[in-house]
Amino acid sequence: MQDPDWWRQAAVYQIYPRSFADSNGDGIGDLKGITSRIPYLVSLGVDAVWLSPFYPSALADGGYDVDDYRDVDPKLGTLEDFDEMIAGLHAAGIKLIADIVPNHTSDRHVWFQEALAAPKGSPARERYIFRDGLGPDGATAPSDWESVFGGPTWERVPDGQWYLHLFAKEQPDLNWDNPEVREDFLTTLRFWSDRGVDGFRVDVAHALTKDMTEPLQPWAELGAQDEDNQGLHPFWDRDEVHEVFASWRAVLDEYTPPRSAVAEAWVHADRRGRYASPEGLGQAFNFDLLQASWDPASFRDIITKNLTEARSSGASSTWVFSNHDVIRHATRYGLPLEQDRDGRKWLLAGGDESVLDRELGERRARAVTQLMLALPGSGYIYQGEELGLHEVAGIPDAERQDPTFFRSPGVDVGRDGCRVPLPWTTDGESFGFGFAGAHLPQPAWFGDHAVEVQEQDPGSTLAFYRRALVLRRELQGAEDFDWVEGASGDVLHFVRPGGWHSITNFGAEPVDLPVGSVLLTSSPLEAGRLPANPTAWIR
Repeated sequence: MQDPDWWRQAAVYQIYPRSFADSNGDGIGDLKGITSRIPYLVSLGVDAVWLSPFYPSALADGGYDVDDYRDVDPKLGTLEDFDEMIAGLHAAGIKLIADIVPNHTSDRHVWFQEALAAPKGSPARERYIFRDGLGPDGATAPSDWESVFGGPTWERVPDGQWYLHLFAKEQPDLNWDNPEVREDFLTTLRFWSDRGVDGFRVDVAHALTKDMTEPLQPWAELGAQDEDNQGLHPFWDRDEVHEVFASWRAVLDEYTPPRSAVAEAWVHADRRGRYASPEGLGQAFNFDLLQASWDPASFRDIITKNLTEARSSGASSTWVFSNHDVIRHATRYGLPLEQDRDGRKWLLAGGDESVLDRELGERRARAVTQLMLALPGSGYIYQGEELGLHEVAGIPDAERQDPTFFRSPGVDVGRDGCRVPLPWTTDGESFGFGFAGAHLPQPAWFGDHAVEVQEQDPGSTLAFYRRALVLRRELQGAEDFDWVEGASGDVLHFVRPGGWHSITNFGAEPVDLPVGSVLLTSSPLEAGRLPANPTAWIR
């Protein structure tokens, strides 16, 4: 637990707390629910838990609209419950990474309420980004910028001014040029670090600092956030943000061992390294595999580039296929990827089951997960993927919660389908999530994927994950690997220190395996050969 480099090759399990385990039957997951499931996390074999926001929130954006950064949402528990949870995790040898949301507060935050009550130009308003509108009466927004969730990115307040919100209107953006804002977040980092938090996942790390020099650029002239903007975009990936993270690193290094941090930074690969530098957060999410097509050449290129980038920055790479913001990868890989790589078109059209090959999706999802866990760096697992869960499509409009759905009608149905509460048992009103209902509707097929079912099946996806994570810990060595050139262009093959090999067959035909002991396969071998779509580890 004192290893300062624990994060470099950790297996991290993401918990979306409102959908993990409900201890009191109110339909919402909570901290006591997480504590009760620590034995499950131990049996899974993860090194750390990344806990999505658990702060007081009106849930305008699933908890990413934070009312108070130094407290627990009463619906999820208390600070004492948090202390009990982290003590239980630590006693089990599991680290905790807390989600922190620095780009914006909620509109219920005490600072924003003070800003609304204060006059134009007041110190309270300087904590946020307020501007006068355009036109003789100021009735036109300061710019035509569009929110990530759809609709305008400006909202008018009663005295006529407008405030900036890159996301929902309930999430006003903070002004990171304000020293008070910067100092307050250092206090927050210390608050949770003092309570034992081992690291932080930094939400929208690339958006904090902004160039609001007027006149503001028209929307049509701005590049997309993931293009190579070289720090010139007014609100994405500006160079000044690294001054903020240098001050964070100084605080994180006050602790023994130093607290870790990982940036959610949707930036060009050439600019990701600054977020991951030892002088900054130390690590940054790599979402490239999550967006890759089912193609070995694409996978190889992404892996090579990201490991090269990690070495140059002094960090380790991160690998992820599912999280709380994307369609589950078992579903994505069961769809025609060349037509709909992220699955959003399929979901928007109603989630036609005749288009989805569930068996193929689960087979490929297990294969790429095993490949990911063989790579140098840290691997992130999203709750439920170890059960082979698919995206829940067809949630009734009246039961949806994601603001993306409400702000982008006919364009995006949102992220509720990957946030449906987990099935623990085959029956019960919420499949063992709690002793009553669940805050999002669970489909009938969830019972077939329940933990209770899979724990009795040695061939289940859960059993596969447990075996893979145990082996990964036993086999893990230095952060090195070498590609092995093979006869088939459909095979991705590399070797890790200690002489163990990972081989993934992306093709349609079985391939021969090298001589050695087969440690694990994501799907059974066929006459000793690796069939289409699995991964094998061999020593």
